[in-house]
Amino acid sequence: MYPKHADVVICGAGIAGISAAYHLSVKCGIQNIVLVDERAPMSLTSDKSTECYRNWWPGPGDGMVRMMNRSIDILEELAAESGNSFHMNRRGYLFASADPNRVEDYQAHGEEAASLGAGELRIHDTSASVYAPAQLSTYAQEPDGADLITDTSLIRKHFSYLSKDVVSIIHARRSGWFSAQQLGAYMLSRAREAGVELIDGRIIDTEVNHGRVQSVEIALGEHTHKIATNNYVLAAGPHLKPGARMLGIDLPVYSELHAKVSFNDHLGLFPRDAPLLIWSDPQRIIWSDEERHFLEGEEDMRYMLDEFPEGVHARPEGPDDSPIVLILWTYHMDRVQPTFPITFDQTYPEIALRGIARMIPALEAYFERPPKPYIDGGYYTKTDENRPLVGPLPVEGAWIIGALSGFGLMAAPACGELLAKHLTSTELPAYAHWFELERYDDPEYKHLLSSWERSGQL
Repeated sequence: MYPKHADVVICGAGIAGISAAYHLSVKCGIQNIVLVDERAPMSLTSDKSTECYRNWWPGPGDGMVRMMNRSIDILEELAAESGNSFHMNRRGYLFASADPNRVEDYQAHGEEAASLGAGELRIHDTSASVYAPAQLSTYAQEPDGADLITDTSLIRKHFSYLSKDVVSIIHARRSGWFSAQQLGAYMLSRAREAGVELIDGRIIDTEVNHGRVQSVEIALGEHTHKIATNNYVLAAGPHLKPGARMLGIDLPVYSELHAKVSFNDHLGLFPRDAPLLIWSDPQRIIWSDEERHFLEGEEDMRYMLDEFPEGVHARPEGPDDSPIVLILWTYHMDRVQPTFPITFDQTYPEIALRGIARMIPALEAYFERPPKPYIDGGYYTKTDENRPLVGPLPVEGAWIIGALSGFGLMAAPACGELLAKHLTSTELPAYAHWFELERYDDPEYKHLLSSWERSGQL
């Protein structure tokens, strides 16, 4: 029998909904919580990312850095209590550039990150400078902050696989990756032990009377079921906008489709001990004369000869002995309407491989006979400034945790905690106001939006 009443109903069993359920039940002691999703937990978008985390974020303000620091604190606490069941490491994010002008940018970004709370910037500009490489499989006792290396001999010593024309790198250290599925499974298991009930269904209506949430209606196959509740949490990922319309709210969010390619590195060319590697320079992809001639004659493929933006990034997957490599490159950022099942551009794997080969030239060996790729991905649902929405909605008893864009896994622990603090009227952290929907009614914030420069998106 399904419950007729719940203290809290959560729409969506992705990492955002699971984190909200975990904090409300395990940390706040609310027992009568229902988590609703028509799909298996973590199966729509939350398992489609690179599974990485970082506290390396730009301003304005220190909201993102402070929130991510808190989220990483929670991740480390969960790793400690679970015996690191989700394989958290702290290898870092390594940005590399062959452009001498990028050195000043790297230093400015490092100094900004340090001022916002990400940790000290250490500059290594001589071969005698002491740089500490990251440990491969642990998150403990690793430095925070970032290391800026401009001495090319030091770069070659520690990162010999990088292109020989790299002149500077910056290694953001409180960063790494983990298993999304294992993290979600652990938090959900703890939540269910604390009384959370998971219902396989789809919320098709919300009842609002006199400006307050009264109930939700759930489609269960051919039947429907109504649950009375005074607290409804919208954690619907790419379905955030239509979910809010049920409450009569038009959220300022949109979606982009982001793809990820993985392939079996059977030649062992990608360094298995690498951090997440990011190329910071725009580039034109290298094609043979024959390939170039073909592309020039294909109108729908001619764009592959254009300059592509910076930001192609890749990492080794899983344990150190796994041969799988993950590559992402956001070179199309069109606003789209989420549709399922998702179809992907079949030229993406070759573009992504050739893009990351600019950073790791050894991968050019795959150009003639590339490994069979696997493409997946999902929708980044985001606000214009790429900051999440966490807190109350303008209907009493309605709450939101969403617009987590491409940082959902890393931000969800702190965002789930923040949502729980809002719902239980607990003292909020200083960064809370940066993520409330009400920020768009603040004249100062509106003015800030007009000059917003960087979103932090890779």
